[in-house]
Amino acid sequence: MVCPKERPFCQCKMSTQSTEREHIARKSRSIRLVRKIHRVSAIALFFFMFVIAVTGIILGWKKHSGDLIQPRSYTGTTSDLSRCLPVDSLAKRAFHFLRDSVSPHLPAELDRIDLRPDKGMVKFIFSRHYHEVQLDMATGELLNLGFRTSDLVENIHDASLLDRLLNTPNGQIKLVYNTLMGLALITFVLTGLWLWYGPRGIKKTGGRTKRPRRAAPRTGG
Repeated sequence: MVCPKERPFCQCKMSTQSTEREHIARKSRSIRLVRKIHRVSAIALFFFMFVIAVTGIILGWKKHSGDLIQPRSYTGTTSDLSRCLPVDSLAKRAFHFLRDSVSPHLPAELDRIDLRPDKGMVKFIFSRHYHEVQLDMATGELLNLGFRTSDLVENIHDASLLDRLLNTPNGQIKLVYNTLMGLALITFVLTGLWLWYGPRGIKKTGGRTKRPRRAAPRTGG
C-alpha cells in the first residue's frame, strides 16, 4: 500500500509530465510549420538556386579552363611603358579588328580598358556585347579576339543579364534578385538547422517523459 504522504509527490510528477507533453506538442507543431516553409521555398526557388549553383561552379573554373570560359591574357613584344602607343590610337585599331572580324554592326561602346604592362598587352572590353580585343601595346597588332563566356555566365549568375536586355537603370533587377536569393538562402539554412535540431530535442524530452519510475517503497509488515 502506498503511503499517503507520497501523493503530493506523485501529483507533482504527473504535472511535470503533462507540461513536458505540452512542450513536445508545441515543438512538433513548430517543426511541421518549418518543414512546410522549407519545402515550399525549395520548390518555388529550385530553378534559381540550381542556376546559381551551376554558374557559380563555372565561374570558379574560369581561370582554369584554357580559353573555353575566359580568354587567357596574351603577351606582347615589350613591357616598356614608354613604348606604349596612345590609348585613342589603340582603341581605333581595336574597333577596326572587332568590326572587321566579327560584325560591322557591333556597337563599340567600351566597358573598360585593361592595360597589362607586365605582359605588354592592352585589353578592350565592351559594354554591349561579350567580345574582347587584345592588342600589343607597343605595335597595335592583334593578339587575340575572343568571346568572354565568363562575363555572360556572371550576368546570368547575378541576373544583371535582365538589366542589360531590358535596359533597366541602376541594376534594379540585379538588386531585387540578389536580395531575394540571399534571404532565401538564409531561410534554407535556418529552417534546415531547426529541422535537424528540433527532433533531437523532442527525443530528449520524450526520453525523460517515458523514463520508468522507481517503485515506491512498501511499508508495513
